[in-house]
Amino acid sequence: MMRAVKIVILGCTVALMAGIALAQAQESSAMNTKPRARDLGIRIGVYEPGPLDAITDVAGVEVGQTTIIQGDDVRTGVTAILPHAGNMFQQKVAGAVYVFNAFGKLVGSTQVNELGQIETPILLTNTLSVWDAAAAMTDWMLALPGNEEVRSINPVVGETNDGWLNDIRGRHVKAADVVKALESARSGAVEEGTVGAGTGTVAFGWKGGIGTSSRKVNANARGYTVGVLVQTNFGGNLTIAGVPVYRELQPPRRMAARGEKRNSADGSCMMVVATDAPLDARQLMRLAKRATFGLARAGSSGSNGSGDFVVAFSTTAKIPGDAQGNAAASLSEEALSPLFEAAGEATEEAIDNSLLRATTVTGRDGHVIEALPIDRLKEILAEKRAVAK
Repeated sequence: MMRAVKIVILGCTVALMAGIALAQAQESSAMNTKPRARDLGIRIGVYEPGPLDAITDVAGVEVGQTTIIQGDDVRTGVTAILPHAGNMFQQKVAGAVYVFNAFGKLVGSTQVNELGQIETPILLTNTLSVWDAAAAMTDWMLALPGNEEVRSINPVVGETNDGWLNDIRGRHVKAADVVKALESARSGAVEEGTVGAGTGTVAFGWKGGIGTSSRKVNANARGYTVGVLVQTNFGGNLTIAGVPVYRELQPPRRMAARGEKRNSADGSCMMVVATDAPLDARQLMRLAKRATFGLARAGSSGSNGSGDFVVAFSTTAKIPGDAQGNAAASLSEEALSPLFEAAGEATEEAIDNSLLRATTVTGRDGHVIEALPIDRLKEILAEKRAVAK
């Protein structure tokens, strides 16, 4: 009888832990009521955002995410970005990868830059799950109707190291998690903060995560959209709308650890830039480089251990699966300048949104990373007159 009671109590404990984990995951769902940058009156740059202020403002782009929270030490996930909803291998898109600092793993980057094409969705996850995610997406792609005779797939998978909060060595991202992210991808509003590949990330010592933003621009008398999604997990000195927030607001863990060795995982940012402007791979490389301006303005230190990559693509020209060569550009070089500026602005705001929407997380070994305190931030920005009224 006593043993049966113990089993019941243990079952209740497990159920309670599962309930807590589910509650944490739900905090980062579409019901997240935490503000975005524009809700606080923060206006980055000169261009206006699209209707959603998200990468999905670029028509056809879809985002899906799987958040993995298990027990006390699993805090990770997968984020999938689909340039379009069709068979990516049969209808590739023009793409490029820019490497700002290569301390990271970006599967598929060499072929993308060699051919100027992206032939799979783009996945983001944690460092040690990159290869598992790549294998899972390869299986998923090979099984798509029309791919029965395909003998080569170039999965594009990036990462940041969430090992401070997550049991990264456990490699808890499974094939089913990858498939769920891919098959749940939708247009519309994008979940931000402690969700998907951003579940266990840290930025500027605060809880980082997934963030997104967009900009509408005119070039050659036509309107285009540039959208950005980021996975923030890097170090530096937090700066918002030009205000050196770090001078007046520091995370508790960083304050307590002054003079000690910093968290070795404190550095990396994955940036995905989408546009409906008709750009070829060379022009997309130029666009990708400008995203790093937003990374710098947000306060990144670009540390030695920072794996900072930009994946850029255009949704306009679909490249048939059997085509040889690249998509042709139809915008002049001079017309690119507004797009360049938009990429930097959207990246900076996406980083801000990743921080603002994140929630405090307790993870591996009891490590706690706190969310950026919104009320204090509002006071600082108001004092510097850095918010719109």
